[in-house]
Amino acid sequence: MATEAELDIVKPRTDKRDYRRIVLKNSLEVLLISDPDTDKSAASMDVGVGYFSDPVGLEGLAHFLEHMLFYASEKYPLEGSYKKYIVENGGQCNASTSSEHTNYHFDVNSDRFEEALDRFAQFFLKPLLSADAAMREIKAVDSENQKNLLSDFRRMLQLQKHLSDEEHPYHKFSTGNLETLEVQPKAKGLDVRHELIKFYEANYSANLMYLVIYAKESLDAIQSLVEDKFQEIRSNDRDYIFFPRQPCTSKHLQIIVRAVPIKQGHKLRIVWPVTPSILHYKEGPCNYLDHLIGHEGEGSLFFVLKSLGWVTSLYAGEDFWNRAFSFFKVTIDLTDDGHEHMQDIVGLLFKYIHLLQESGICKWIFDEMAAICETKFHYRDKISSFYYATKIASNMQLYPPKDWLVRSSMPSKFSPSIIQSVMDQLSPKNVRIFWESKKFEGQTDLVEPWYKTAYSVENITDSMIQEWISSAPNENLHLPAPNVFIPTDLSLKDTQGKVTFPALVRKSSCASLWYKPDTLFSTPKAYVKIDFNCPCAKSSPETEVLTIIFTRLLKDYLNEYAYNARVAGLYYHINIAASGFQVTLNGYNHKLKTLLETIIGKIAKFYVNPDRFAVIKEKLRKDYENCKFQQPNEQATYYCSLVLSDQKWPWMEKLEVLPNLEAEDLAKFTPMMLSRAFLECYIAGNIECSEAESIIQYVEDVFFKGPHPICQPLFPSQHLTNRVVKLERGMSYVYPTLGLNPSNENSALVHYIQVHQDEFMLNVKLQLFTLIAKQATFHQLRTVEQLGYITRLTRRNDYGIHGVKFIVQSTVKDPGYIDLRVEAFLKLFENKIYEMTDVEFKSNVKALIDMKLEKHKNLWEESGFYWHEIVVGTLKFDRKECEVAALEQLTKQEFIDFFNEYIRIGAPQKRTLSIRVYGSLHSLEYASDTGEQAEPNKVRIDDIFSFRRSQPLYSSFKGCAGRTKL
Repeated sequence: MATEAELDIVKPRTDKRDYRRIVLKNSLEVLLISDPDTDKSAASMDVGVGYFSDPVGLEGLAHFLEHMLFYASEKYPLEGSYKKYIVENGGQCNASTSSEHTNYHFDVNSDRFEEALDRFAQFFLKPLLSADAAMREIKAVDSENQKNLLSDFRRMLQLQKHLSDEEHPYHKFSTGNLETLEVQPKAKGLDVRHELIKFYEANYSANLMYLVIYAKESLDAIQSLVEDKFQEIRSNDRDYIFFPRQPCTSKHLQIIVRAVPIKQGHKLRIVWPVTPSILHYKEGPCNYLDHLIGHEGEGSLFFVLKSLGWVTSLYAGEDFWNRAFSFFKVTIDLTDDGHEHMQDIVGLLFKYIHLLQESGICKWIFDEMAAICETKFHYRDKISSFYYATKIASNMQLYPPKDWLVRSSMPSKFSPSIIQSVMDQLSPKNVRIFWESKKFEGQTDLVEPWYKTAYSVENITDSMIQEWISSAPNENLHLPAPNVFIPTDLSLKDTQGKVTFPALVRKSSCASLWYKPDTLFSTPKAYVKIDFNCPCAKSSPETEVLTIIFTRLLKDYLNEYAYNARVAGLYYHINIAASGFQVTLNGYNHKLKTLLETIIGKIAKFYVNPDRFAVIKEKLRKDYENCKFQQPNEQATYYCSLVLSDQKWPWMEKLEVLPNLEAEDLAKFTPMMLSRAFLECYIAGNIECSEAESIIQYVEDVFFKGPHPICQPLFPSQHLTNRVVKLERGMSYVYPTLGLNPSNENSALVHYIQVHQDEFMLNVKLQLFTLIAKQATFHQLRTVEQLGYITRLTRRNDYGIHGVKFIVQSTVKDPGYIDLRVEAFLKLFENKIYEMTDVEFKSNVKALIDMKLEKHKNLWEESGFYWHEIVVGTLKFDRKECEVAALEQLTKQEFIDFFNEYIRIGAPQKRTLSIRVYGSLHSLEYASDTGEQAEPNKVRIDDIFSFRRSQPLYSSFKGCAGRTKL
C-alpha cells in the first residue's frame, strides 16, 4: 500500500482540481491530480537519470534507452502497440532525455486511460529491449542526430559544453549516433544491447522516479489505479548520482570564442557560471537579475543598444541549471554594425551590471516583480493535461512537495545578500563570451568534434574588459520606472445568460465585430483581434515586403512602452495576415484598452524612421537568406503551399526586391495601403458587449472619420479571397527539386492527397482515416523500414480545402523511392480498412467523437477556434457538434467507400501532389527523376507558377462584403 502524505500543496486560487501526494511501498513518489472537467487523462514519469550517466564510449545510451522503451514489453509484445493504442484513442505520447532526467509522458481520451496507463507502466516493469529492435532504433537515433547537425542552437550548445572540463559530464555529447552506439562499441567488443540492459537495470529504480497522474476520477480511485500498476516497479535503492563540481575550470573562463554558424547573422552569448538559484528559489536571485538585465523599457541595456542600431534582440536568464551548477546567460542578436562594436556592447553590459551594483538591491523592484509573479500564478490559464503533468513531473525531484506547482515562479522572500552574491558572480573574472558570425569563416583554427563547428579561442583579461568598459559610449542607462500595466482590477464582469457561440453584434461598410463573453474560464482576461483587410498589402512581392517592414517597425516603435504590458501579462502581436495585417491583444483586461489605443494611434500616425527601417530591412534580408537552411521537410511543406495557394509570393522574389526598397518607398506605400480597408474584429472574454462595441467604434472613428480620413471602405470588388488550386481528379502531380542547402544530406518528401471542400460528413471520414492510419504510417515507414526519424501523417486544411499529407525526411533513401514506399504503405493499408471489424470501427469512431468533444482549456484556445471560422469564412461555430452528429450517423461501409473513392491507390477521385526535395546524398537520383518520361495520369511540375496559373481554383467561403461565395 502507499503512504499518503498530508500536506497543503500550494495551488492557484482559481484552481478547482484536487491534489494528493503518495509514496508507494517501492519509494516511488506520485502526485495525483483529480479534474472531473478533463476530457483527456495524462501521465508523466520522470526518471532521475540522463545522459550525464552515459558510460564513456557509449555517448547517447540514455537517449537510446528512451527510444527503446517505446517498442514492446513482455505483457504487450506487439511492436509499437503502446503508441498505436494511444494515438487511436485520441492521445499523444513522447519522451525526452536531459542531463539528469528522462521524462516519459502521454495523454489519451479519459475513458481509455486505464489500459493506456497499464501499457505505460510496462516501460518501467518489463520492457523487451529486443536485439532486432535495438539495431533498427540505433539508426533512428542516428537519423535524429543527422537532422540536428545543421542546427545552430545545438551546435553552439555543444561548443559551450566542449569548452568545459573533460572530466565533467557536462562536457558530453548527449544525443548519440551510429559511431557512438554501434561502430565504437563493436570495435571494443561491446554488445550495445547488453550495455543497454545493464544501464536500465542499474538506473531505472523506483526510488529515482517521480510520477504525475492526471485523471477525471476521484483521488481515491486514481490512487487505487496507481497502486495496482506501479508498486511492482523494482527499487534498488540507488542514490541519485550527484555531480558537485562546476564544469568550468579557470582555463574555461575569461575566454572569447569565435564560431562560424550555419545561418546568416551575428550573435553574442555572454555566459557566467553562477550559484544555482534552485538553492534559493524563494529569493529568486536570477529572476531579479534577468528582469533587469533583460528589460526592454527606456533606459535599459536593450533600449540603449537598439538606439545605437547595434542589436535586434536581447534575452537574459538562467540557463542549463541543476542543484550543483548553473549558468547565467545574456544572448544578443547583433546587426552588421553591432558586429563591428562587439567590445562596446560587452562594455555596456558590464556598465549596466555596475549600475545595478551601485544602485543596490531595490526592494520596490523585487516587490513589483513578486506581485506580477503572484498574479500570474493565481490567474494562470489552464493548459492541456499532457503538458501540465509533464511540467510538474520534471520538477518534482528539485522542489519540496508543497511547491511542486509553484516551482520558482513566485519569489516571495526579499534577501538582498543572496541576490547580491549572484550578481557579484557576473564579473569580468568569471565570463565566457561566445561570438558567432559567418564573417569568421577562414579565421578559425579549431573544430568541435561532434557537430564540426569551426571556432577559435582567445584568452581575455580583466584589463581588456575594463578597457572595453571605458571606451563604451556614455549612454544614459538607468533602472526601469514602475510598471503602470500591473492590473489592479481583477473583478469578473456579469455575463447575461449562457452565450454558446460568437455573435455578429456590429456591421458597417468599415468593420464587422464578432463578440463572445467568457462563460467558461472565469478569468479577468480578454482577447481582441482586429484584421485589417487591405487589398494593396499583398498585391505583389514588393508590397508584401513593405507590409512586413511596416508591421515590424510598428512593433519596434511600441517596444519601450508596451514591454511593461508584456511583463505584466498583457500581450500584443502585430503580424502580416492573409489579407493584410492584424493586431491581436490578449491578457488581463484591466489595462487592455489603454494599450490598444496606443497601438491604434501608432498605426494612424505612422512615420518612417530611416535608421530603424535600415535595421529591420537588414534583419529581414537575413531571414530570407536563411530560408535555404530550413530542414528539407520544411522546404517541401513550403513548396506544397506555393503550389496550392493562389496568392502566395515566393521568398526568393521577396529577397530579390528587398535591396531596392528604401525608407521613402515605405513612407509612400503606407498611406496607399491604408487608403482602402475593411476591419474584421473579434472580441471575447471578460469584457461586456457595450465595451467591445465602443472599442471598435473608437477604432472606426480613428481610421474612417474626420475631414481627411485615413481609410475609405472597400469597394465590393475589393474584398479579398484566399483561393486554393483544385487538382484534377485521377491525376498525380510531382514537383522534384534540389535542396537549397548543398551541405544538407537529408532529403524530404511531402505526399499530399487533396480530398474535398469543407463539408461535415467528408470531414469526419478524412479525420477517421487519419486517426487510424497515423500510427500505422509511423510504424511501417519509420520503425520497420527505417526511412527516417521524421515520419508523420497529418491533416492539411487550406482555407477550408481538406487533405492529408505524408511527410518523411531521410538520408537513407531518395524522395522518389520514399514516394513509392508511401504508395506501397497505402496498398498494404487497404487490407486493414477492409478487414476492420465492426467493433474496431465503432471504437475508432468513439475515440474521434471523444476528441471532438474535448473542451477548450482557456480563452486564447477558444478564441483561436472561433477566429479560424471567421477568417476562413466558414462560420461553422457549432462545427464540433455537427461533426459529432455526422460521426454518429457514419457506417463502416460508407467509410470504406470514402477510402476507395479518395485515398486508395487508383481511386477515381484521388488527387495527389508529391513534393520531392533532394539532399546532397541523392543528387544522382534527382537527375534521374527529372529525366524520367511522363507516365499516364502523372504530371511533372517544372515551373510552379505556370502550373498554378493553368489550374482551376476552389470557390471561396469568403466573398463580396466578406460573406458571399464566389
